[in-house]
Amino acid sequence: ASADTDTLHRKLVSRWRFPEAAVPGAVPPPTMLDALAPERGDLSDMERMMQLDMLTYLPDDILAKVDRATMAVSLESRAPLLDHRVAEFAWALPIDFKHRAGVSKWVLRQVLYRHVPPKLIDRPKMGFEVPIGIWLKGPLRDWAGDLLARERLVADGMLAPDVITHLWSEHQTGRANWGAQLWPVLIYLDWRASLS
Repeated sequence: ASADTDTLHRKLVSRWRFPEAAVPGAVPPPTMLDALAPERGDLSDMERMMQLDMLTYLPDDILAKVDRATMAVSLESRAPLLDHRVAEFAWALPIDFKHRAGVSKWVLRQVLYRHVPPKLIDRPKMGFEVPIGIWLKGPLRDWAGDLLARERLVADGMLAPDVITHLWSEHQTGRANWGAQLWPVLIYLDWRASLS
């Protein structure tokens, strides 16, 4: 992938705008985008990112969550758009049928507009994210505060104490919701604590 494409992809999928600020000296590793069909010049940068999502994010994240959530309540779910014939047809469509003027799933939306009220189509996604930000200000506050104590961060030596404590302070005062950024830091620190 080109440097610009790689930068864009990282920005789209990472919770951290500048991860090297939190982990001084860190060098971002190559992504799977770099390994995907580098010899295929027929794929646009957007198609390469779509391919990466199809091969990683969809099966490893979205579909796994749907499967676990439905099976937990004895439901069997189906994803009709994942039928191989539909997926092959969609992949063969020109890119501007998939994404046009900042609108994703453009051709699918055009079909839906014939049958479904626009207010049900043109609305923000409603994901199933865990309210980490709220939990870190509530029931997990003491646990997180202990792990994010400045002296502990300094002793760890891996993370930038000033950056992390600044995020924690802003999160606790309500100036920003840094829950998604702090969560991997907390998991790392909790893991380190479990080793000692």
